[in-house]
Amino acid sequence: MQRRSPDQPGEPIEILRAQSLEQLPWLLHGFSTRRGGFSTCYGGNTLNLGLTQHDTKENVERNRAQFLEGVGAMSDNGRAWPLVQLKQVHSSIVQRVTAVTHDPLAGDGLITGTAGLLLAIKTADCVPVLVADVKRRAVGAFHAGWRGTVARVTEKGIGEMRRQFGSVPRDLRAVIGPSIRQCCYQVGAEVLAEFESQFSYAGELFEEVFDANAIHVRYPMLFMDQRAPGHGELGPEIHLDLAAANQRQLQDAGIRERHISVIEGCTACDTRRFFSHRAEFGLTGRMMAVIGIRPY
Repeated sequence: MQRRSPDQPGEPIEILRAQSLEQLPWLLHGFSTRRGGFSTCYGGNTLNLGLTQHDTKENVERNRAQFLEGVGAMSDNGRAWPLVQLKQVHSSIVQRVTAVTHDPLAGDGLITGTAGLLLAIKTADCVPVLVADVKRRAVGAFHAGWRGTVARVTEKGIGEMRRQFGSVPRDLRAVIGPSIRQCCYQVGAEVLAEFESQFSYAGELFEEVFDANAIHVRYPMLFMDQRAPGHGELGPEIHLDLAAANQRQLQDAGIRERHISVIEGCTACDTRRFFSHRAEFGLTGRMMAVIGIRPY
């Protein structure tokens, strides 16, 4: 049963930012972590920003208010900016928004040229990507799991900024936030096949890793089958570099490598700092990556 949170979080919240976007005075952005907050269902006081089955709506709303204040998304009258979210469906759908809608839009990308809106992507392992056009003052936020990455959601998002706002790639600055990294992201052969069917450089994104501590290596008798000589082929694990895949899409869309920043941190390696759906077996909260344009 969910316990009521105390009036104050256990520790200050932590917001990660990229220097390349911090330099833009008209822009707000930030990546949350799990630190601080009012939620008590995920081990201590944590900053869960997603409406999950284990947390209360009251806690999430308090967490969001604290996060928006920390980001600086507050108007002169003390009210928080409208938070634009998506019903994320692991797709390549990119939505342009000019106002908050009553019902959440479906998709995995948001773009806007409207000031005073805060675009939000929720993650707990997937790759969050934030993009800003320094000349036209337009922004985008993209959610890239492996399915969205195969569907080129990041690359398509840049294309939509070019089409909708006239963005020129040399004017774009992109930031890839914390996500599950190659060290922890084991995938199956079907994921490898999907990437190989779509990208000529797919081989550069995967690494074979032999885990000497894996249970099937330590206790091979548990995995005997009927094929001679008595055991199935164990083989190495296949690990995917999802962050590198999205960085490559940003470059293929025309953004210069020096204009792409990567905030380090593996969500699965460091569950004291980040939420990780995989490392915590689905019993975890959600982080947010946000970006918005200050009103003139």
